[in-house]
Formats: sequence, structure tokens, C-alpha cells
Amino acid sequence: MTQAGTNTQQATGWVERYAPAAARPWLYLARANGPAGYWLLMWPCWWATALAAAGWPDLRLLVLFLVGAIVMRSAGCTVNDIMDRDFDAKVERTRNRPLASGAISLTGALVFLVVLLLLGLAVLVQLDRAAVLVGAASLGLVAIYPFMKRITYWPQLFLGFAFNWGALVGWAAVKGEIGLPALLLYAGGIAWTIGYDTIYAHQDKTDDRQIGVKSTALAFGSASRPLIGMFYALFLIALALAGWAAGLSWPFYALLAMPAAHFAWQVTTADFDDPASCRRRFVSNGQVGVLVFAAIVAGSVL
Repeated sequence: MTQAGTNTQQATGWVERYAPAAARPWLYLARANGPAGYWLLMWPCWWATALAAAGWPDLRLLVLFLVGAIVMRSAGCTVNDIMDRDFDAKVERTRNRPLASGAISLTGALVFLVVLLLLGLAVLVQLDRAAVLVGAASLGLVAIYPFMKRITYWPQLFLGFAFNWGALVGWAAVKGEIGLPALLLYAGGIAWTIGYDTIYAHQDKTDDRQIGVKSTALAFGSASRPLIGMFYALFLIALALAGWAAGLSWPFYALLAMPAAHFAWQVTTADFDDPASCRRRFVSNGQVGVLVFAAIVAGSVL
């Protein structure tokens, strides 16, 4: 139920204030009321594009990856809600989602999904052939993720596989192939996702335990704090190795102190029994994306 997402009960958000009533269920289905997941899907694409660039990253590619992240994250949330509609109806945080509440029919959601996938394809074909092939390979990961919470305590691992695939696509879009820096970045991004989505999953642990949904929050339990810290550390190590493999200069390594400090704040201050605390720290990973992107660009340009 995480989908690196957001709950649709935010009646004070921009969707409720400004969007026409008829459009609101569709915007909620796409998680437009909580864009944190868009950025978490986008940042690996931007990191890889900057890492592969000889100097400043290509603005055209950055724009394409921004649009693609919005469209494909919306598609992923739609798939997730289709598969989880019965579970969502039993969880306090998600019971008002459009499919769980009946605001959107299953047929309507399927049509909406097809439209989103066609839009995603239109973005993808703007890239070169290697990137198109790599990007298309991610669809299998998007399809299997919603089932993982039913069979393993590690659905966050599979979310990491899907959410960080853009690291491979971004590199391929610049280089026309997949190189070692992209693989290291991808591996690090998976560790990052396990960390932030474990924090997110702590919001639902009571309901998940009752209805039989699995997560790393339940698997880690009282060891969540050190284990999340470990996964964040693995991300930073893999990121440093990716920068080394790509030949980045010293400012990159110096600026990695900023996301490291941010992770330390998350891990030491999170209250895993307070959903609001977990939510704030999950959303703050968008700031991590900015800090890492700045470090990569500085290491490439300076």
C-alpha cells in the first residue's frame, strides 16, 4: 500500500481547493495531491543524466524525465490501487482512496491506466533506442510490485527495483549503454528506497498487521532505526563509488556531507509510532534528491 505515495484524505490540499469536483477522484488516483512520489521517481533519472554528462546535464532530458516521472508514478499508483482496493478499504489512512471508496469504478481506473501508459510511451520514444529498450523493461517491475506485500516482508526492495530504474534509463539516454556508474547508482538507490519507504510503512503497521499485509516496517520492528541508518549508509557508499567510477571531482565528495547529515536527522529524530513524524521524514527525501543532484553537478562541472 505504500507505493511511495500519499493518502487521499487531505481535504485541505490544492486538489480540494482548486480542482473541479468531477476531476478530484482522478487526481487523487494519480496522487496529484501529494507529489512526493513524483520527485522520488524522478531523482534517480536526473542523477544519472547529470552523472553521465560531460559538464552540465541536458535540459531537454531533464524535462522529459520530469514529465515521465509524473505520468509513470501516476500509472504505478493506479496499478497499486487496482490491486489493493480491498486492502485499502480496511486501512484508516487509505479507505477514502477513489477505488476503495467507490468514487471510481474498476473499469474507469483501467481506462485511466491505459491513457497514462500511452502518455508514458509518448515520452519514452523521445529518447534514443537504448534508453527506450531499458525503459520498457521496467514495466514488469511496475506490474509485480503490488503483489509483493502479500508474499514477502520485503516489498520495499521491489519498490526500490522499480523506483530507481530511471538511473539506468538516464545513463542510457546520454551514453547509449549501461555503464558501471549507472549500476552502482541503481544499487544505491534501491538501498535509499528501502530506507525511506520503511519509514513510510510505519504509518500503516498496525492495520497491516491486522489484515496480513507485509512490510519491512513489520520485519525490522524495534531494529528499524539502525537498519534504516544502515541502508542510508549503503546508499551513500554506492553513490560515492558511482561518482568515482564516473570520474567526478572533489566537490562531489565534499557535498555528500549534506545528504549524510539529512539522513542522520531522519534516523535520529523519527518517531516510528507517530504517523505524522514518519510522513514528514518520508517527504523530506525530496530534499535529499536536490542535495545529491547538486553534488553530482558540482563534481562534473567544477
